[in-house]
Amino acid sequence: MSDKNTNIENAPSKKGIGGKIVSALSTVFVYLLAVCIVIAALLFASDNSPQKSVFGYRYYTVLTPSMEPELGVGDMVIVKLMDADDIEVGDVITFNPSSDTDTYLTHRVTAKYENYEGSGVTCFTTKGDANDSEDGFLLDEDRVIGKVVLHIPYLGYIVRFIQLRWYYVVPLIILIFIFFRLLRIYFTADEEEEPSAENKEYEGVGESEKLKDLERTTKARDAPADDADTPEDESGS
Repeated sequence: MSDKNTNIENAPSKKGIGGKIVSALSTVFVYLLAVCIVIAALLFASDNSPQKSVFGYRYYTVLTPSMEPELGVGDMVIVKLMDADDIEVGDVITFNPSSDTDTYLTHRVTAKYENYEGSGVTCFTTKGDANDSEDGFLLDEDRVIGKVVLHIPYLGYIVRFIQLRWYYVVPLIILIFIFFRLLRIYFTADEEEEPSAENKEYEGVGESEKLKDLERTTKARDAPADDADTPEDESGS
């Protein structure tokens, strides 16, 4: 068998590789979607009240640039619920500046006052990193939600979009599923229609053997019959 045929036999099918890639991508997409659904369910479940949390953590979306460059607009911050005694100067905390509003701020602690003026209450002063001055109020411990332990750039944009425009997300997921399904059908159909190089080689060998058999049969039929061998008469000398 020639080297050319060997190379053809060993060469991987591009369409076969494409089908495997599409299958792998669709599988990854399904798993990611499942994870996102679980995370979204947890986020929605913890969204009704600032006192509600998931395993002691809450999330918030940064809406202003007051903490740039550390926290940018659209970032998601993960806040661990924490007592005021565990918060120190320099920590970034999330808090409710007023009982009259549902607004929450995420700023850095610049000073901590334990047992402020003998009241037994711990208070803080805070400041946004990008602001020129400290916040114009003294924050008492009851308004503190917790300490920022993690921030994820731009994820807040996605979460807010899902929360506010969820009716766009469902059709988008369906369209992505259809897209991957069509790609899988396309590559699978091509693989079934196109025989492999090995099969082509075997088919070629089969045709060659058939032609040789036909040629031998034709020669045997057209050749003159040989004279029958007869024993020679024995004679005396």
